[in-house]
Amino acid sequence: MGFATIDAVQEALSAQGYVCGRGLATVVFLSLKLGRPLFLEGEAGTGKTEIAKAIAAALGRRLIRLQCYEGLDAASAVYEWNFTAQMIAIRTAEAQGGADRDALKVELFSPDFLIERPLLQAMRPDPAGAPVLLIDEIDRTDEPFEAFLLEALSDFQVTIPELGTIKADAPPIVILTSNRTREVHDALKRRCLYHWVDYPDLDRELAILQARVPEASASLSRAVVAFVQRLRAEDLFKRPGVAETIDWAKCLLALDVIELSPEVIADTLGAILKYQDDIQRLQGSEAKRILDQIAASAPALPR
Repeated sequence: MGFATIDAVQEALSAQGYVCGRGLATVVFLSLKLGRPLFLEGEAGTGKTEIAKAIAAALGRRLIRLQCYEGLDAASAVYEWNFTAQMIAIRTAEAQGGADRDALKVELFSPDFLIERPLLQAMRPDPAGAPVLLIDEIDRTDEPFEAFLLEALSDFQVTIPELGTIKADAPPIVILTSNRTREVHDALKRRCLYHWVDYPDLDRELAILQARVPEASASLSRAVVAFVQRLRAEDLFKRPGVAETIDWAKCLLALDVIELSPEVIADTLGAILKYQDDIQRLQGSEAKRILDQIAASAPALPR
């Protein structure tokens, strides 16, 4: 399962539109080769979620996503019973009369009434091979759920009291992501291979933009990436990620923009900045100042 070499990882992900640095490609290669979960941490918008999608597409595997949130518990992540269908079955049995209560109880808690959630789905066999299980934004959950994951990821099995223990025939490819809104417990991290996903440098971000928005001209792509790179050095509440770079380029194309100007930037700041204080900071002369800085260093940009 996986890729023959680290270079093969980069090539396969690039074919899916994900431009991957050597460090990230290495930890992906090792995660697949050793069968270890991969823990990706970094700022929002740096491509942590996208790499799970790219790996699934490159390997031809199903992607199963568990979106974490505050209050998420083991039952919600594993399974629930179809209460509505159970009530209908009970009413039907009562209407017919003479129902065997013990037999009805067994029927109500059979797989026919089970709604499988992501963790249980990931344990099921798949003809295409073990799926990719994305546990997204694990930092949004609390410690009890982390403790549950320790067991689930160690043994790749889950227990349903009414049905027993279900163990994966082939362990899923597990990728956990965190935006570091809080520290995830060391015990969970120790079970994973770890990588910090940082903002890309100018050359790699330009390559990412060209892969994801190929219809943008070379000059516009260079201008967009250079502006976003400079913007991240500003004193902002939330720096724009690669996702915002891509969104902004698409917005500029939709407006038939050929080159950046302070007016165009002011009109489209909502594509790259998500807080009003940051938008206000870039209004007026600030955008022009950044554009002037870019123009002064233009020879340093890739041709």
